[in-house]
Amino acid sequence: MVDPNYGETIRLTVAQAVVKYIAAQYSVTDGVRKRFVPAAMGIFGHGNVAGLGQALDQLSDELPFVQGRNEQALGHAATAFAKQTRRTQVIAVTASIGPGALNLVTAAGTATVNRIPLLLLPGDTYATRRQGPVLQQLENPTAPDLTVNDAFRPVSRFFDRINRPEQLLYSLPKAFRVLANPVETGAVVISLPQDVQSHAFDFPKSFFEPHDWKIRRPEPSLDEVAEVAAAIKQSKNPLIIAGGGVIYSNATAELEALADATGIPVTETFGGKGAVQKKADWAAWGIGLEGSPETNKLANKADLIIHVGTRLTDFATASQSIFKNPDVKFVSINVSEFDGIKQGATTIVADAKLALAALTKAVAGYKVPAEWTQEVIEKNAVWVKARNAALDVNYTFDKSTLDPAFSEDTDATMTQGQLLGVLQNHSRSGDVIIAGAGGPPGDVQKVWDATEGRFAHLEFGFSCMGYELPAAIGVRLANPNPANRVTTFIGDGTWTMAPTELVTAAQERLPLTIVVSENHGYQVIRRLQMWRVGNSFGNEFRYRQDGPVVTESAQTGGKAPRLEGDYLFLDIVKMAEGMGAKAFRPTTPAEFAQVLDDTREEAGPVVIVVPTIPHANLPASEVWWDVAPAEVHENSPWIQATADDYNAGLKTQRFHY
Repeated sequence: MVDPNYGETIRLTVAQAVVKYIAAQYSVTDGVRKRFVPAAMGIFGHGNVAGLGQALDQLSDELPFVQGRNEQALGHAATAFAKQTRRTQVIAVTASIGPGALNLVTAAGTATVNRIPLLLLPGDTYATRRQGPVLQQLENPTAPDLTVNDAFRPVSRFFDRINRPEQLLYSLPKAFRVLANPVETGAVVISLPQDVQSHAFDFPKSFFEPHDWKIRRPEPSLDEVAEVAAAIKQSKNPLIIAGGGVIYSNATAELEALADATGIPVTETFGGKGAVQKKADWAAWGIGLEGSPETNKLANKADLIIHVGTRLTDFATASQSIFKNPDVKFVSINVSEFDGIKQGATTIVADAKLALAALTKAVAGYKVPAEWTQEVIEKNAVWVKARNAALDVNYTFDKSTLDPAFSEDTDATMTQGQLLGVLQNHSRSGDVIIAGAGGPPGDVQKVWDATEGRFAHLEFGFSCMGYELPAAIGVRLANPNPANRVTTFIGDGTWTMAPTELVTAAQERLPLTIVVSENHGYQVIRRLQMWRVGNSFGNEFRYRQDGPVVTESAQTGGKAPRLEGDYLFLDIVKMAEGMGAKAFRPTTPAEFAQVLDDTREEAGPVVIVVPTIPHANLPASEVWWDVAPAEVHENSPWIQATADDYNAGLKTQRFHY
């Protein structure tokens, strides 16, 4: 058929057109062309099975489909895939209407906060409305066009609801423009009413021709480079903070070249972990709340901060208390001006790879004073000694050093630090360790050696519990080389929240390893609680004492039974085996090391549960964090000491502008 407005056409449903279009899109970065959307994931319900389900079935050769168990987890897997591919590819995720769609909202927020492209195709309630309210529809008496999918709007970079087939011709190109834009990228949501998905239209055939989306590298302005270079040349104690933008830009070589030429020390944020791949005198450890205390001392003294590709959240800045030099100045490189000007920085608004190369030329001949280099070397040595002691798998931790009021003997013989020590000893170039919430990402940031190809994949922009296990699926799909181990490191708290995508990993026969630190609860929040409250409550996994929580005595002013019994017994090994994985529970460093060796080439998912000693933490970062204790604390006298400490910290805050 030939339409005078569109030329030659093809009759497709809206769902078929969506699938056919996204299957024909390509990303191009530095001349490398890839399928932008190589696969789809989802769970079908009445809100998408007859539309997108039928289209994905019919067009499965063009867009393969992965069946999932939890929509939020699938969104996380797709986000991890895009992060691992350096934002050059995405996986589309579909869900039914109502709760299925809403399960994707958290994943959308995670992707948007981290500026990771994520394509979501949730079903929506009927556009025609002749059915009256349908199953899972939210009825708003003052806004009939409002649906639960409007919850995506504040957590997405692009949102559109397709109420007519023709709207795809406008919206799909707009959506892919956002996916390919490093400044604007994040969650892209195409909301598809379930009736409209099945409606047909004569689409122009040309709409489905292969299309290339260039992921651009904005070039630096020479005057901005000169201004930043001048600031560097005037500094005596400069410090580079490398963020995730260095990694997404593949700017590691350029960052290292600048540091080699000038001697400027480089530290990394969570997102920038692994931005430096070589070992050098200028390579410092992580910064901030979960960084090295010695690196934080360098930040205290620095007279110039050069932040590259980072959002500079409170974990990096210690709630604006870490930059103590009264004369400190800030310069930056960022593809986003919004992030670049943080701390009042003089900014090069450009791609990190191009800007770092230009800056290296502009500061030619500059070298940091020898005293600053020596201080970096000495502080690194102090931290490496402390780090190595904390990771040493051969020492026996003295449990008597723990507070007897809170400690409890378990069968654990190693600390979480020693667990990481075993993993570090067994890591090889090309391996990836994943962490995202609770204690694991902070511990990885603090002590993991992510140089020489031992990559760290940390989601800490949103610190989203539940991201980590499905992220292993996304990372494995992005890196199918079985020689590279993909390991998710989580606590038993995160495990109990979202283990079900292990079934998907087993179904897809994906070789990945899930290491669970069994320390009986949300121990990192308990640690914060002890610091800012002074009393342990509601964070450890314990049995309730003396009956159920709702009792007659509690309702009439008596004491309610509390969660202060023995540690809860959970058999995570049996859970994992029941979901299709091979599972192990080694209790010593030697046993753990042996399991890692024995399972490295396992063809499917492996879960290794390692009991670790509760309340045994890595050395502190020695910085402050703005978490305010209660100003009124009747019957809680222990809070006063934490309040005094907090108020003292407030005096160290500085707002930079």
